[in-house]
Amino acid sequence: MGVRNQTVENAHRRIRAVVGGQRRRRCQWWGSLLLRRIDQHNGAVSAQEIDRYLDGLQEPKRTTLAQLRQTILAIVPEAEQGISYGVPAFKVRGKTIAGFAAFKNHLSYLPHSGSVFTELKDQLQGYSTSSGALRFSVDEPLPVPLVEKLIAVRLRQAFPA
Repeated sequence: MGVRNQTVENAHRRIRAVVGGQRRRRCQWWGSLLLRRIDQHNGAVSAQEIDRYLDGLQEPKRTTLAQLRQTILAIVPEAEQGISYGVPAFKVRGKTIAGFAAFKNHLSYLPHSGSVFTELKDQLQGYSTSSGALRFSVDEPLPVPLVEKLIAVRLRQAFPA
């Protein structure tokens, strides 16, 4: 029997154990592992994951990104919070429309689109940008009107009329 067939057979045994109600501790462990894998695969994680991400940061990064999070949620209250590519992200109707990340010497706003910044070139003067990140100071939150414009452009791209 090949390695793949052994793996499949082991999986079937585990499923039978779950169905038969045997080995409850092991079944609970497998169930939680399965849920974690599904969450990682879909990128859908609870807001508590973002809380943990922020809790792991030092001040003033934590406060600055917490303000950005609240700004994003005020602009798109229907957004689902989660982790995408290891950083906080916000999805609307399944599409990631905004995110942020902390680095050693700066913070980044992430539009999850390479063409948002080109549409707002004039408003982004004074900020360092790449195709996928807008870098800003660790102790200066992004202005709310700028975040509104960034999200409006991204929503327009994600959901054309």
